[in-house]
Amino acid sequence: MTANSLIINSPYDAPSAYWERDGKQMALQQGRRPAAYEIFDTRNNTQRTEPLEQVNKIRQRVDEWRADGYPGVTSVTRQLLEHWHARGDWDPDACRWEGGPRQYPFYFCQLEAIETLIWLLEAQEQYRQGIFLSGDGGPWERICNKMATGSGKTSVMSLIITWQTLNAIHYPKDRRFSKAVLIITPGLTVKSRLQVLKPGHPQNVFDEFNLCPNEAMRQQLNRVELVIENWHTLMPLKEQARSVVKKGKESDEAFTRRVLGSLANERDLIVINDEAHHAYRQQAESKISKKQAEELGIDLEEATRWIEGLDRIHKTRRIRRSFDLSATPFAPTGKSNTESGLFEWIVSDFGLNDAIEAGLVKTPRVVVRDDALANAKTYASKLYHLYREDEVKEDLNRRAEVTAPLPDLVQKAYALLAYDWKETRQQWQEAGHSIPPVMLTVCNRTETAARIEHFFNGGDCLIQETQAPDATLRVDSKVLEKAEQGETSSSKDKQYAARLEALIKAARLPADKEADLLAMKQEEQLRALVDTVGKRGQPGQYLQNVISVAMLSEGWDAANVTHIMGLRAFTSQLLCEQVIGRGLRRVSHDMDADRKFLPEYVNVFGVPLSIFQDASEGGEAPPPPKPSVRIEVEPGRNHLEIRWPNVDRIDNVLKPELVIDWQSVPTLTLDPAQTPLNADIAPSLTGSPNLAMVTEIDLERAVEEFRLQNLTFRAARKLYQHNQATFGGDKQFLAVQLIRLVEQFLESRKLDIPSLWHQDPVRRRLLFALNMDTVVGHVNRHVTEQNVERQELIFDEHQPIGATAYMRPWLTTKPCAPTERSQISHVVYDSTWEKMVADVCEDHPSIAAWAKNDHLDFKVRYLWRGSSRNFVPDYLIRLANGKTLVLEVKGQDSQQNAEKRTAMETWVKAVNEQGGFGQWVFDTVFEPSQTRDVIEGHL
Repeated sequence: MTANSLIINSPYDAPSAYWERDGKQMALQQGRRPAAYEIFDTRNNTQRTEPLEQVNKIRQRVDEWRADGYPGVTSVTRQLLEHWHARGDWDPDACRWEGGPRQYPFYFCQLEAIETLIWLLEAQEQYRQGIFLSGDGGPWERICNKMATGSGKTSVMSLIITWQTLNAIHYPKDRRFSKAVLIITPGLTVKSRLQVLKPGHPQNVFDEFNLCPNEAMRQQLNRVELVIENWHTLMPLKEQARSVVKKGKESDEAFTRRVLGSLANERDLIVINDEAHHAYRQQAESKISKKQAEELGIDLEEATRWIEGLDRIHKTRRIRRSFDLSATPFAPTGKSNTESGLFEWIVSDFGLNDAIEAGLVKTPRVVVRDDALANAKTYASKLYHLYREDEVKEDLNRRAEVTAPLPDLVQKAYALLAYDWKETRQQWQEAGHSIPPVMLTVCNRTETAARIEHFFNGGDCLIQETQAPDATLRVDSKVLEKAEQGETSSSKDKQYAARLEALIKAARLPADKEADLLAMKQEEQLRALVDTVGKRGQPGQYLQNVISVAMLSEGWDAANVTHIMGLRAFTSQLLCEQVIGRGLRRVSHDMDADRKFLPEYVNVFGVPLSIFQDASEGGEAPPPPKPSVRIEVEPGRNHLEIRWPNVDRIDNVLKPELVIDWQSVPTLTLDPAQTPLNADIAPSLTGSPNLAMVTEIDLERAVEEFRLQNLTFRAARKLYQHNQATFGGDKQFLAVQLIRLVEQFLESRKLDIPSLWHQDPVRRRLLFALNMDTVVGHVNRHVTEQNVERQELIFDEHQPIGATAYMRPWLTTKPCAPTERSQISHVVYDSTWEKMVADVCEDHPSIAAWAKNDHLDFKVRYLWRGSSRNFVPDYLIRLANGKTLVLEVKGQDSQQNAEKRTAMETWVKAVNEQGGFGQWVFDTVFEPSQTRDVIEGHL
């Protein structure tokens, strides 16, 4: 293999090529990799590939069904599929998508996963003929999507929820669908991350990825009945032996109500099992040892309780089916520690190899050779599978003291890996990053983990930068397991508790946040540290070395893992994937002009993965992962916020409008002598008033009863009564226009009051009130109706106002620079032209605030070749004169760009007519030298 990168496919298209081992080399093959899994046999040093015949057959059927236009699906499902596949246009110059309904299109693997589920339930029978899914032997149906870590299982869950809920609402009698959804997770970490699947969550994925084709469907989606629970909730309650009141065992009904909570009154549920390899039904003939299960990272009690709990819910409420999602959906068979039994209900497969080739994850780089003696049996580098070496296995399997030195080969391996980590850290620091790269070790036992921690903290590693106790976390697996289950650990290791407190203090957090963490229980502190590795402003932000026995919890999404050391047995390829999967999450998602992700790498020692980057065949090795910059809204810059209307569309509406030709309207004179404003009254007896008891009625004192706005409305109402029968337009619009005409008349010189005394505003208002019928009659005689075309803004109902303050933080590896006049912390450069514009925006004295339109979701819809697209202009600039300039930077013009400009000009005109958002202008820069001239042209 001589290629510089294993990334050969775009994540947005069906894979068209794959790498295949040809002897000791990797050869590029055309077409799509057949669905399969690999078994690595350590007994005779062989590996074999087991094809997934059923999945390959289903994949072909789904392709045919898709090509035929999804025959058989409901109207709702068809709308969803069309909306989910929409992705706009690819701009190869800026290396980004433009005009689509979401910032990034869905990955092909995500769409294929949901399409396969839809095909199974909705496709016509002819497309499913001959396909029979085997279940797990239980009373409810299971369907599994096999998806690699980092390929977006959470997005697929959101697609499932949207598809099921909207169909259930539109077709309530169709048993294929349900809006009652129960999600079971393997731990509190995953449960916390999946809260975004609730439509009411502030950062919910339904709005972030614009999953609904229209606002009506989005509102219907809020009717989903959704509960997210940790598997531990499915455990039966323990009987209280010392309780005075003997309640007995928890009944199935009580169990169901406790677990389902708000779903307790629902029936016919669908279940989503996240990381479903933890949930399998153990067959009676299977004899699985605890050691075998531990080697596969599976808790036998967890698997059993998970399924038993769902069986109890099915018994009382009925489970229509479960959708299982897992990167490694297999269960131990008990026959051999080298074999794995994949779930027989898998319908789609996008494995780790596919994810690496599509760039969805980092590319693992493993040791293919070194300058020492190779393994005598395999002739492979000893660093490739360290634990297999006799001197390593024997030493690490003994009960040794914490201070016992590590095997010599392991120490040498750490020297190499740590040196490479040090080089990476230095590059990240030079790029201005405070978050360090992380080296992760997965070892065989607790004693080994303690020895490795002492090896680094005691300064035994040759690379001195690794001697950092305040940045080295040893994960106590038993404490972490209790933390994931929400239980209290029985650990009384005071030294370990002190280490956790020291790590929290070293995080340099605000005093109140630090105090809250220190007040937590030991297991909560550990979980807080593990879950926040590499996250700015969190307790785990400065950790650089993580040592663990278990594979850490699923859902661990640290993206800054750059180096992995495996010091345990690896009996299957899937086990290798589980370990390496903890370091595969990408730092950024920057792409090249061919719509392929730029490669990122994780360097691996000791984990014998079958697909890897081989950099030894000449040339230089690929560079370490490129550091990223966090782009975010900068605190304290609210005065630099730029707001805009989120316009869904602009309607041209032909409306009848009432007008008055003021030139032809004669002046109306109101004679004050004919309009009394006050009167004296006195009591009268037999027709003779008692003038000594005179009382004055002065309307000027009742001026609050004659407020101008109230009088205007009353006059308009009288006009409305005169005109409603003959007006051809909307009656509400008629009322609004009449109010405007009355106001214009009162402000005009067409109302004459020949008395300086009565020109006083209060007396003038009173004269108008008392002569209202005269004024109304005069105005009405000169009102005419004409048809006028108006542009009406139709706002996005969910979020009518956009703002720079609403931007969510994101990471990039592209060139960028910090800002001072923008609410956004950095500006990212896609070209030298854009850098020039950014420099002008930072320096020009007449620019008050600005922002590059990147991840801001400011877009304008336009039509191109019959379809609706999104135009995403480059810059928003608020000028000192109050105008907001929308600036586009273009090197070359085209007919499509001309359509974009026309739509933008229409948008500006309509927004300015609407009012409420200040004055907007639009312009385009075609030459870099014109940038200042174009900006100053609007000053």
